[in-house]
Amino acid sequence: MKYYLFLTSFIIFILFGCKENTSKNELTFKFIQLNDVYEIAPLGDGVFGGMARVAHVRDSIKKENPNTFLFMAGDFLSPSLLGTIKVDGERIYGKQMIEVMNAMEFDLVTFGNHEFDLKEKDLQKRLNESSFPWMSSNVRHLKNDSKSFFEVQHHTDTLSVNDTFSLSVSDDNNKQIKIGFLGVTLPYSVKDYVFYGDIYDEAERAYDELKNKVDLVFGLTHLELGQDKEFLKRIPQIPLVMGGHEHYAMSVSVGNSKITKADANAKTIYIHTLVYNTVNKDLRIDSELFNINDKITSKPEIENIINKWGNILNLKIKEIIDEPSEVIFNSTEPLDGTEISNRSIQTNLGAILTQSMMWSFDNEVDAALVNGGSIRVDDMLPKDLSSMDVFRTLPFGGGILKVDLEGILLKEVLDYGSSKKGTGAYLQRHNLEKATNGEWLIQGEKIIMDKTYKIAFSDFLLKGFDIPFLNPNNKNIKKIYRPNKEEKAYDIRKATILYLKSLSN
Repeated sequence: MKYYLFLTSFIIFILFGCKENTSKNELTFKFIQLNDVYEIAPLGDGVFGGMARVAHVRDSIKKENPNTFLFMAGDFLSPSLLGTIKVDGERIYGKQMIEVMNAMEFDLVTFGNHEFDLKEKDLQKRLNESSFPWMSSNVRHLKNDSKSFFEVQHHTDTLSVNDTFSLSVSDDNNKQIKIGFLGVTLPYSVKDYVFYGDIYDEAERAYDELKNKVDLVFGLTHLELGQDKEFLKRIPQIPLVMGGHEHYAMSVSVGNSKITKADANAKTIYIHTLVYNTVNKDLRIDSELFNINDKITSKPEIENIINKWGNILNLKIKEIIDEPSEVIFNSTEPLDGTEISNRSIQTNLGAILTQSMMWSFDNEVDAALVNGGSIRVDDMLPKDLSSMDVFRTLPFGGGILKVDLEGILLKEVLDYGSSKKGTGAYLQRHNLEKATNGEWLIQGEKIIMDKTYKIAFSDFLLKGFDIPFLNPNNKNIKKIYRPNKEEKAYDIRKATILYLKSLSN
């Protein structure tokens, strides 16, 4: 075992830790990039991800190159099942992530849209608890009709979440440069305490303010890929954008620059090696996508924190579910809860969820739809499914609505969901399929445009965030039924658990 752990550490050292052969005018530094991390513990029965493993990788690299910096490109406070649990009367809401990231000594983070899932007071608590710096060029705190920087309030001082961030890089030969960062977040989560400035205008303004103060400027963003591309078209001088939001790994070139995003939940991380010539101002960037898995040693200090929070989860979930580990359903195959699948194709898990939605209304609806982004477990679920697995899958919960709508709107919704393949707006469905000729069918029949259908929707979909035109004010929606607390449809998790239990009886 000791040999195995030594070997994995040695591999990391060989790949990323050894000192590069650089000229006397060159300065080498490294960025480690994460994005969209909702789970601190490994997934896939312990095989993939795990922040304690990331910490070990970073420490191994930093030991050989002190100029190694750790970044988070947004989305880490929400959502997770652990975040919904109450401790001492308050929901955790990302407290576990802040503790882990503090211990890992992150160098810089920016806001993702899911940071604003939190209420204003809860986000402020997480900001105050963080010992790492935050930065945003376009997000402001809206309070009493005035805009200001968000603040991190510590016991002895108050720090602003500034437009930009800079740090110094030096080596043993007294070479030193200053590098700067700017970051923007897409205006996805609309809250009355958050103001979003225009992504591109604010980025250009921040760049103009920063460019003469530093040697290099980099982006740390939480945008859709198309927005990141436009960002670089507007500011082509930025050589690297470390981004988030898409949840799957990519490296995309735009002119002489590139955008990188790692897989969600630290299944992978990007390790960027940057070599800057202080004389001719040339920059070389080598970006390596690195798998975080069970071949990587865990840093004990971080693992202890993760285990502490895991124990809290296990104790608290029993207050919600009497027997959280009780097997409620035996599947013939593992259920696909991975985000890359549920945001791109119809999955067996999506089929079960939408079937349970119909069942919650005693099957007195024609079909059911849920956005793939509601499925947050990002894991293959075991054949022997427990109530805990359902809660992990659907940490947001939320009600199921019975909606009477015309066929023309149903078709528009299905077309839009299909066009959003690869995003959370992609739709998992039941009793709805596409024919070989491209027409949508409901219960095997062609959708009639002026006919009214009863559809079970997740309540999130009717808020218009994923599908802008799908909201209660749409003229083609005739009626919306919202279940009361005693009904099965009141919470999609309750509906799913009861449905699966009914199949086992």
